[in-house]
Amino acid sequence: MIEAGGIRLDLTATRDFLTEAELDSLAAPVATAVRELEEGTSPGAEFLGWLDLPDRITDTELERIETEAARVRGFAQTWVVVGIGGSYLGSRAVIDAMGGPDADAPEILFSGTGLCSAALDQVLRRVADRDFGICIISKSGTTLEPALAFRLLRAELNRSVGAAEAARRITAITDASRGALRTLADDEGYRTFVVPDDVGGRFSVLTPVGLLPLAVAGVDIRALVQGARDMRRACSGTRLQGNPAHLYAATRHALYGKGFNTEVSSTFHSRLGLVQEWWKQLFGESEGKGGQGIFPASTVFTTDLHSLGQYIQDGRRELQETFLVVRKSVPEVVVPLDADGRDLDGLDYLAGQPLDAINWKAYEGTRNAHLAGGVPCTTIELDEVTPANLGGLIYMFEKAVAVSGRLLGVNPFDQPGVEAYKQEMFRLLGKPTR
Repeated sequence: MIEAGGIRLDLTATRDFLTEAELDSLAAPVATAVRELEEGTSPGAEFLGWLDLPDRITDTELERIETEAARVRGFAQTWVVVGIGGSYLGSRAVIDAMGGPDADAPEILFSGTGLCSAALDQVLRRVADRDFGICIISKSGTTLEPALAFRLLRAELNRSVGAAEAARRITAITDASRGALRTLADDEGYRTFVVPDDVGGRFSVLTPVGLLPLAVAGVDIRALVQGARDMRRACSGTRLQGNPAHLYAATRHALYGKGFNTEVSSTFHSRLGLVQEWWKQLFGESEGKGGQGIFPASTVFTTDLHSLGQYIQDGRRELQETFLVVRKSVPEVVVPLDADGRDLDGLDYLAGQPLDAINWKAYEGTRNAHLAGGVPCTTIELDEVTPANLGGLIYMFEKAVAVSGRLLGVNPFDQPGVEAYKQEMFRLLGKPTR
């Protein structure tokens, strides 16, 4: 087990499937991949801004974000973040992991994440007759899902408070100088923040894309950034051993080479489900190319032990599992003695134990059972969920997927397959060509 930045990586339960020599054989390819990233010679090098981003974020930038967050908190009962994919998923995951917006924050809704009329109608009904604002996140301003949602929400805001006040209540996070949204923002006088050219959407949590919604929610963005900085230092250099990002990347890649081509992220913490969703986008979009890649899936235990747990235990032996676990959640929740002394449910043997301790034993028992059933298991452990630990986890996963993608021989920073559905959809919709 190695520890870095408040996060522990335990590979013990992979050793029955992967020898130390097999893992060490990847040290040289990992070092080559890291050098490509650091020297800017890897495919997709124009999107490597995330690599040193934690150390490039300045106090001035953080102060500007915090100032805008305070302004929003001053007028909004509800704040709607409009974006899709990496434009919303990271911030939503961190907010959910932290237990939602703090008591003084506005209600935060997310829209533009799909084309379901029921979902958008629910948001429109919620903001009707409420003081609300909009944060539109789009580099181009023409991505169909958020563009449609923004058009409808902007119309509702104009109807509610008038065009001039609506413009004051809209914040745009977009390109620095071009695109439809930049043009509209400049014309209408929206407050704006920039999506960096060299940071792709799924790597953008530590840009204004993620930091502004988090600041509005009351998350300590300085602690989040510091956690990422600490993890960046822990993941520096080209070494394999002792580097959590490189070891995680190499382990999952080596297991993939042995036929374990689906990775299941399993957590016992209910608030980490959206972190898993962000992880799935990060790894799925980065690696799934050219007929290659580990398929990312997720489960939240113990709930899913009563459904997908059966498959993981006894289904096809092509799964590797990565547990994302937390030692301490709400330690004051303790099992009481049965009030009437009858112990009909047979649970008095647990009396006095924190639910966290019971949940931890459930994790250990599940890992042991899955390992015995032929599933190699990696564990990523946090003492507790804090902004700093989440910042470290985000950076570790970003570095790991970049290395893992290069081990596969793919460009981890593009997503050509995403365009396929768009082309067919627009053809069916009769979109005019320009």
